[in-house]
Amino acid sequence: MHFNPPLQRATLIKRYKRFLADIELPDGSVTTIHCANTGAMTGCADPGNTVWYSTSDNPKRKYPHSWELSQPPSGEQICVNTIRANQLAVEAIQSGVIQELSGYDTLRTEVKYGKENSRIDICLSSAGAPDCFVEVKSVTLAGENGMGYFPDAVTTRGQKHLRELTEMVNSGNRAILLFVVLHTGIEKVSTAYHIDALYSQLLKQAEEAGVEVFCYKADISDSELHLVSKIAFLDDYSEKQQQ
Repeated sequence: MHFNPPLQRATLIKRYKRFLADIELPDGSVTTIHCANTGAMTGCADPGNTVWYSTSDNPKRKYPHSWELSQPPSGEQICVNTIRANQLAVEAIQSGVIQELSGYDTLRTEVKYGKENSRIDICLSSAGAPDCFVEVKSVTLAGENGMGYFPDAVTTRGQKHLRELTEMVNSGNRAILLFVVLHTGIEKVSTAYHIDALYSQLLKQAEEAGVEVFCYKADISDSELHLVSKIAFLDDYSEKQQQ
């Protein structure tokens, strides 16, 4: 995925109302940009961080600029636009980067499924084979020693998705939870038991039922984004239960 036109650089003043952020441009002027990330954005939205934003040519948009990347003083690059996670996943499947999801004839996005009125991010299918349901989650919450966590806040929506994926496996289909790692400082991923213990528990149950979990990390720059490598998923739910 290439940014065209190229991203522009600025300094974050503040994020507010979840969807908005004020930034200072290199010439000292201030403008408001759209933030597509509805999460807590812990460590990604501190005032003073360097931000990169894209610009839309859609004249109907109230805020033509969108916040794409954040860089804290520590130097890591973080893609904060969660819409990119699904786009990168589709690109990586179609290009063969995610080898575990190769060999399917058809790829569809935002397909209705399940018993709880859900939409699956990606549905893969081939004649004569079970469908494959892929739920994509972006990971930007970084801890110590290269550990990344999901979620960054309690997520009832994410809990619902795990129940739906489990049901798909029980119905004879294939189900995948794909963590797209959008933080250059993250080298491994775990569930954030300390933030959402129920999500960790449901994910453990989903794995036991046959839901597969993969983590792929993005190469991030101000000119392009690509998923490039598989990294480890570490399940800490059982360990936490014993503490």
